[in-house]
Amino acid sequence: MNRRISIAWFTVLLLTLGGLARATMIDPSNPLDLVRKTTEQVLDRIAQQRSELNTNPGRVYELVNELVLPRFDFEYMSQLVLGKYWARASVEQRSQFVIAFRELLVRTYATTLLNYADQTIEFLPLRVVDGATDVTVSTRVVGGGAPPIPIDYSLALKNGEWRVYDVVIDNISLVSQYRRSYAMHIKRYQMEGLIEQMNKLNERNR
Repeated sequence: MNRRISIAWFTVLLLTLGGLARATMIDPSNPLDLVRKTTEQVLDRIAQQRSELNTNPGRVYELVNELVLPRFDFEYMSQLVLGKYWARASVEQRSQFVIAFRELLVRTYATTLLNYADQTIEFLPLRVVDGATDVTVSTRVVGGGAPPIPIDYSLALKNGEWRVYDVVIDNISLVSQYRRSYAMHIKRYQMEGLIEQMNKLNERNR
């Protein structure tokens, strides 16, 4: 995945959506307002722990697990990433893939939190119909001397809570990127080969 995209999507993901894990009430009628309000909470948390994160980088994984993981539907993301191969996989393979995929995302991108440098997040108007269970929250990241980066968050309403299942940066979907990559790997090495490779990569990053 493009380095600019990888850094942008997960850094802003942490900043914009991480605080949702701390929210005590979910307002399904206005996910944009929810994201906007909780952003300040997350930025405050990062500012408070900046020195600790600098001296103990491993703390960032705890922070990600605490703030981010509860807000993502990794099983649904895994289904979208595997596409037709999800239906062909065994129950055990599905479980193994979800676990490996979740750890891969966290391990690969969590350290970008340490590189956050005061970018500005602009929220675009939310367009959603009444009763919708799937929405897109559109934002732009401005700053750092680079052109604005458009980032769209796809959220679905599940069990009364909004959960993220895809992130689109510069019109490039995280789910689509992994789907293409993993489909080629499965064709060559089968599902077991893909899971084994993911586990090896995760092991190296621990």
